[in-house]
Amino acid sequence: MMRLTPVVRNLIMINAIIFIVGSIVPGLRLEEKLSLWNIKSDGFQPYQLFTYMFMHGGFIHILFNMMALAFMGPILESVWGQNRFLAFYVITGIGAGIFNILIDLFFGVGTFGLMMGASGAVYGVLTAFGILFPNMEIMLLIPPIPIKAKYLVLILGGIALFSGFNASPGDNTAHFAHLGGIVMAILFIQFGGRIR
Repeated sequence: MMRLTPVVRNLIMINAIIFIVGSIVPGLRLEEKLSLWNIKSDGFQPYQLFTYMFMHGGFIHILFNMMALAFMGPILESVWGQNRFLAFYVITGIGAGIFNILIDLFFGVGTFGLMMGASGAVYGVLTAFGILFPNMEIMLLIPPIPIKAKYLVLILGGIALFSGFNASPGDNTAHFAHLGGIVMAILFIQFGGRIR
C-alpha cells in the first residue's frame, strides 16, 4: 500500500470523525440529517446527495470502504493530482446517489428508505483504477487470492447489477448506488478530461 496522499487521508479522517461523533453522541441524529432519504419521503433534502457519502451504518461498513479507498485512492491521486481526484470522488459519489434515485423512480427497483456510505464513490475509485491499471493485481481479503483490477471491476459490476434486480425486501444494500459509482467513473474518465 502506498502512503496516504492528502485528499485520501482527509477523506478517511472526515469519515472517521463523523462515524465516531455519530456513535458517541446519538442525540445529534447525524444519521437522520446526513443520510440520503428516498426522494419520495419528507426526509429528503438536496444536500444529502453530498453528505450521505460520509455516513456509515456500522464499523464493518466504514472499515471496508475506507480500506478500499486507502489501497487504491493514493495511486489515482498521485496520477491525477489532488484537485482532479477530489472532483472525481465527489462527482462519482453524488452521481451514485442520483443514479440510485433514478433507478428507483423509473424502474421501481433499488428502493430505499435511507442510504448512507461511501460505497458509490469507492466503486468509482475501483473502476477508475481498473480502467487505468487493468492488469495490476489486487489481493483480495476474502478469499485471499490475487485478481487483476479489470476482472474485479467486471465481477463487482455484475454482482451489483444482479443483486439490484434480485434484492429481497429486507436487503439494506444500495446495489444500484454501487453500479452508479461504476457508471459515473466511466463517464468521468471519458468526458472529464478538462477537470484539473
